[in-house]
Amino acid sequence: MKIHEFQAKELFHKYGVPIPRGKAAFSVEEARRIGAELGTFPVVVKAQIHAGGRGKGGGVKLAGNAAEVDQYASGILGMTLVTRQTGPEGKIVKKLLIEEGLPIEKELYLSVLPDRGTAKIVFMASEAGGMDIEEVAANTPERIIKVYIDPLVGMKSFHANELAYGLNLTGDPVKQFTAMAAKLYKLCTDYDCSLVEINPLVLTKDGRVIALDAKINFDDNALYRHKDILEYRDLDEEDPFEVEASRYELNYIKMPGGNIGNMVNGAGLAMATMDLIAQAGAAPANFLDVGGGASAEQVENGFRIILADPAVKGVLINIFGGILRCDRLANGVVEAAKKVGIKVPVVIRMEGTNVEEGRRILNESGLNLITAKDVSDAAQKIAAIAKG
Repeated sequence: MKIHEFQAKELFHKYGVPIPRGKAAFSVEEARRIGAELGTFPVVVKAQIHAGGRGKGGGVKLAGNAAEVDQYASGILGMTLVTRQTGPEGKIVKKLLIEEGLPIEKELYLSVLPDRGTAKIVFMASEAGGMDIEEVAANTPERIIKVYIDPLVGMKSFHANELAYGLNLTGDPVKQFTAMAAKLYKLCTDYDCSLVEINPLVLTKDGRVIALDAKINFDDNALYRHKDILEYRDLDEEDPFEVEASRYELNYIKMPGGNIGNMVNGAGLAMATMDLIAQAGAAPANFLDVGGGASAEQVENGFRIILADPAVKGVLINIFGGILRCDRLANGVVEAAKKVGIKVPVVIRMEGTNVEEGRRILNESGLNLITAKDVSDAAQKIAAIAKG
């Protein structure tokens, strides 16, 4: 789960990580009031969406006076902000962060996240702050410092010192940085974060180390342990199909540019099915894993969500019946099809428990469903759909 910058900074403040003074604003009037409360200019007006690259898209402005706060807040609120991370459709800005401007001496990059390859927590840091870290990694990987921490041992002072000296910090900023790194590590592990990122982390001209930006993502599977974090969820920033799927505990992810919907039980089989669709000359419109223990109602709701996507020109249902019996799947598909109506071709491939009963239910449903006897047959049929 993603949260906004102003929400991430609330958590930073809770853990004692230095941040600029500022508050969230939901209207031009609030932006004006917060700007006045800060008392000094310049003031930064920042769009709040779940995507990076906001400054390049025109979503971050430096206001030198109260009039400019009004001007920039009016221009940014309600705009469709397009960045590399939003895609061409962009996101509508409904929230702002108004905060003090700082005298910046140097911009750094810092993040902490789990590294599944080593089963450790890794800090990544770079003197190339303020830039897209992906570009730094691709073009100048030697500028990225990585420090790995065994979570069973925890973070030690030498880990933080290695980062500080790798960033060429000296004097009092070293002490500030090492204290900050320890707090970020605790935040990351306390809240099961999948990413904690500061870009840029700034060294000011008066010698302070401050998180100018803040980004935190959380492991969805651990959110049951953090009810307070669920209050940060912003449904306006999520795909409506994904929001609907989450109500039925379905693992659904919308894939931009896709035209073939798919429903599968099991993440591995879902990934293989998406590859199958791509190899057939089409593009998957979604990832949908109904899980091994899905009920007929969950299958029905999953199928309904797929069919509601106007980008979907065909559907492939690929089920290996183990815990999820084929007859249960068939009943769910038939019920959803009757309620929603099928306007696109649907190919169904089933194997496993009660497969013959499942096929009988589909054949006797009276619905226009295309059955496939195996994966190869399903691929051929999907290829025909993809070619129109």
